[in-house]
Amino acid sequence: MKAIVQDQYGSPDVLEFTDVDQPVPGDRQVLVRVHAAALNARDWHVLRGDPYIVRPSADLGWRRPNVRIRGTDFAGRVEAVGPSVTGVRVGDEVYGDAIGAFAEYVAVPEDAVAVKPANLSYEQAAAIPLAATTALVGLRDAAKLQPGQQILINGASGGVGTFAVQIAKALGAEVTGVCSTRNVELLRSIGADDVIDYTTADFSRTGRRYDVVLDLVGNRSLTALRRILVRNGTLVLSGGGVFTGGSLFGPVGLMVKGMVSAPFVSQRVVLLKPTITKANLVALSELAESGKLVPAIDRTYPLSAAADALRYLEAEHARAKVVLTV
Repeated sequence: MKAIVQDQYGSPDVLEFTDVDQPVPGDRQVLVRVHAAALNARDWHVLRGDPYIVRPSADLGWRRPNVRIRGTDFAGRVEAVGPSVTGVRVGDEVYGDAIGAFAEYVAVPEDAVAVKPANLSYEQAAAIPLAATTALVGLRDAAKLQPGQQILINGASGGVGTFAVQIAKALGAEVTGVCSTRNVELLRSIGADDVIDYTTADFSRTGRRYDVVLDLVGNRSLTALRRILVRNGTLVLSGGGVFTGGSLFGPVGLMVKGMVSAPFVSQRVVLLKPTITKANLVALSELAESGKLVPAIDRTYPLSAAADALRYLEAEHARAKVVLTV
């Protein structure tokens, strides 16, 4: 089968579109014929091995990635199932998350897939798993967002951000999104109540206070982010951003500062740790099928052009999601 392979850290030029062995599903795994796969900020972090502090993780290594095939988010059709699989059948249209998704086939644990929302295309469904789960867990679980609360989302026009705007609205909050000029109308179209254009205004100095701040960029200090929270508000910190030349800590630095300061401040400071589960995917499917969650896609590329797609994602401030068609 064809796949996108990486054997060293570097620019998108190190990626190869080449032949590899087709995976065989294990006892509790599902073999999926991939029809679409989505890019995430995580993919360029792995591509670059950046920030350096996270290289000891499971799929990174000090000198080269421990896992060769890139990608995690996919949508496709079940081709085979392991002997103990009971939740899905051959022929089911599914979506989910598994390392190695930038390929024609991927073997996935049964509990990491769910039935694809019937009203979404493969491309739209592939856009959901990591980004929308991050938004869901960040708002529902970490922030415990309640109806009527006011939330500011920094990085609202990105992959996670566009889902966060819609999920926050579904939870009954009043949403303010931060983005550049070209994305103002996008945020309004997906339900943002207010939009701050960061090219003309500093959201940390408007004088407004919010019950929740979801930071998806890491480009403001902890002091600036806490300044716009009410006294008992909640700050949720995540990663993301674009590649700026390699770093030791990257957005992890802000998250470490947040963790250290959390016991000493009146506001809640929470680090976002999304977990992709079947239950979360089902919850997102219900939102999608009800029309409350509509994936926004910036561009699509063929699998063979994954390097171009990652180049665009890491440097061009892509709006919403970038998806590969397989």
